[in-house]
Amino acid sequence: MQFTTADAPPRLVQDNFDDINPKDFIEQEPKSKRPRTADILLEEQLPQGLLKAAEAADLAGDFFSVKPESDHEQLPEGIEETAEEKQKHWFVGSVDQGTTSTRFLIFNGHGEPIVSHQIEFENHYPNSGWHEHDPMTLLESVETCIEKATEKFCEKGHHIEDIRSIGITNQRETTILWDNITGEPLYNAVVWPDTRTSALVHREGGPIFVTDATNASRTMFMNLKTLQYDDELLKFFEVDRTKLNLPKIVPSSDPTAYGSLARGPLKGVPIAGCLGDQSAALVGQCGFKPGQAKNTYGTGCFLLYNVGNEPVISKTGLLATVAYDFGKGRKPVYALEGSIAVAGSGVKFLQNNLGIINSSSEVDTVAKTVPDNGGVTFVTAFSGLFAPYWIDDAKGTLFGVTQHTNKGHIVRATLEATCHQTAAILDAMASDSGHALDILAVDGGLSNSDLCMQTQADLSGVPVDRPAMRETTALGAAIAAGLATGVWDELEELHEVNRKDRKIFYPEADKKTVRRSRKRWERAVEMSRGWLQEDEDEDDE
Repeated sequence: MQFTTADAPPRLVQDNFDDINPKDFIEQEPKSKRPRTADILLEEQLPQGLLKAAEAADLAGDFFSVKPESDHEQLPEGIEETAEEKQKHWFVGSVDQGTTSTRFLIFNGHGEPIVSHQIEFENHYPNSGWHEHDPMTLLESVETCIEKATEKFCEKGHHIEDIRSIGITNQRETTILWDNITGEPLYNAVVWPDTRTSALVHREGGPIFVTDATNASRTMFMNLKTLQYDDELLKFFEVDRTKLNLPKIVPSSDPTAYGSLARGPLKGVPIAGCLGDQSAALVGQCGFKPGQAKNTYGTGCFLLYNVGNEPVISKTGLLATVAYDFGKGRKPVYALEGSIAVAGSGVKFLQNNLGIINSSSEVDTVAKTVPDNGGVTFVTAFSGLFAPYWIDDAKGTLFGVTQHTNKGHIVRATLEATCHQTAAILDAMASDSGHALDILAVDGGLSNSDLCMQTQADLSGVPVDRPAMRETTALGAAIAAGLATGVWDELEELHEVNRKDRKIFYPEADKKTVRRSRKRWERAVEMSRGWLQEDEDEDDE
């Protein structure tokens, strides 16, 4: 989620050095004698919005009242813990705020998740092509996940002070507009697949006003080489810097730039890493070398390909973007990206809209009731088609339906739609980069489907590498935070992270069959065009 200041609302984050918090002025009084923060503010006749925030701060005062003391021996001054020692009892938290759920995980120094808590929330679709979230639901889900996961962490005998930092990974392009005085959202969050065309200008004031390069690169205001806002781009988009206050761009990994948690059981723990969700997944897959790539099969599908320390401008419909910028004198790393609007959301469509399956877990079972797609092709263009086609007037279209078609064929065709688009993106990447991938690392909810992953390997002709622990987006944010706070010092320490029990799917399908299938898909894509504006124009004549 790209907030136009920090990548968390101001009520969740406080600055390390200049945050104005009324509770700071009464910190020395015994708790039983302290006046409520809201009462102090009321005497000063401050705005009602601040009173609400103060009341929330009072309620959060006992958010996690018992903080166990660490029994770890303190090392003498000047002596540092070894990497092995840090791996034993240093931990990093990670907020993973996604399109359909929020989760908070705590990783150990080996990159293994120790505890987690996840909350799903409702998406809103008020009009055709519109996609929204309730902002307060998102904030509450983050707070609840942190609270519940921290409780589990302490129940396992760990200590809160051993959580060295927290990383955040967020939806990119999803935007929220909120009042810069009260902190209250003025409208629902407009989610990344939303297709309305109105331009929105976002301003926000608060103690922290920053974003990282992976999120800033999505605004199209940032120069990819300087990693700063570009005057020519701002002029092209008619953005007046005197009227629009843009957030400062900082590295994705930094011990002080993002402040710390303002309340809850982890109050004061520094937020030391921030990555857009897809960059976080690449980091979580340890895709640190040029030529390494990952594909995340979530609500949508997103493929990032590491191109090294210089951006590559695509000629085939891909995006040039920042993969990550870890600071500390390290050069930024760039990527080519291909995005697919519908992946896991296509499975949800089968469940919620068509009733073909009862839950996502039934996908493979239902699809395997038939040996193939029975000639059915499903172009799942619910929000148009993204890379490498960029067809905004395409609509979801089902081809090849006969009286023999059953739900198994449609489920298979839905999975194949994502795999066909991924294969097309891989072809485009091979063209732009000059060489094809040797292997594709995968993650995300839909990667749980063995059938989908085997289909992907068959259609793309590339082995598919799936880790056993697929919370790679959260792991990437944790890595960014851990690098900033000394949990890991160098990227080389991470090469063995999350390497256990990975499964590789090798291409098995006949090449002639694959060519025929991909040709049929491309024909279906062309036939899905033009289902929007021209029909409306004819009605208006």
